[in-house]
Amino acid sequence: MAKQHSLPLSFPVLLFFLHCTLIFAQTPAQAPAPSGPTNITKVLEKAGQFTTFIKILKATQLNNSNQGLTIFAPTDNAFANLKSGSLNSLNSQQQLQLIQFHILPTLFTLSQFQTASNPLHTQAGNSDDGQFPLNVTTSGNQVNITTGVINATVANSIYSDTQLAVYQVDQVLLPLAIFGSPTTATAPAPAPSKPEKSVRAAGSPSGSSDASVDNSGVIGLNCKPSEVITICFAVVAAVCLWM
Repeated sequence: MAKQHSLPLSFPVLLFFLHCTLIFAQTPAQAPAPSGPTNITKVLEKAGQFTTFIKILKATQLNNSNQGLTIFAPTDNAFANLKSGSLNSLNSQQQLQLIQFHILPTLFTLSQFQTASNPLHTQAGNSDDGQFPLNVTTSGNQVNITTGVINATVANSIYSDTQLAVYQVDQVLLPLAIFGSPTTATAPAPAPSKPEKSVRAAGSPSGSSDASVDNSGVIGLNCKPSEVITICFAVVAAVCLWM
């Protein structure tokens, strides 16, 4: 009689776990959900000293670009250095343009500023018409910004990834269209001086000597040489007859 060998009870359990392991190994891992755009407000809050900029930024709808964003963030000290009432004097549209003027719809690294073409295009509007010019120049690692109203410097890089770059600037970037000085009016040309008046000498016949009045009010005789000789002879003859 053939001898039967019995399998231990744990063997079926081992086969079950082995089968489950093979199934799980063949199941592809799920890719992580794509992350949304970087929260700019949180980036600035973490960096600190940007309270005023955050306050105005929250009222602004940023237009995300496929080419990324570059933001120039002025510090609270930069806003404090503005002339008193500068922000309160702006209407809602101008406040929006002021913030948009600090945003470029393209991602710029610090090294890319060295080859950037001026003027840079901001979200405030077209810079080609001269209303919102933003120009950058570099000196070594330093990036300088000019707007036609103020000169600013990029003081620090706050944040950067593949879609967003945030830089600290030491001045509020004031656009020319809002804060530019009005064009000085051309001074009117001086009025031409009045010509000297000519009056006819009393009792003088037409075509004879004239009397001119100069600016001092003195009347002088304007006589032709022949008329002077005739007058002299008349005076001499009168004197002789009198004597």
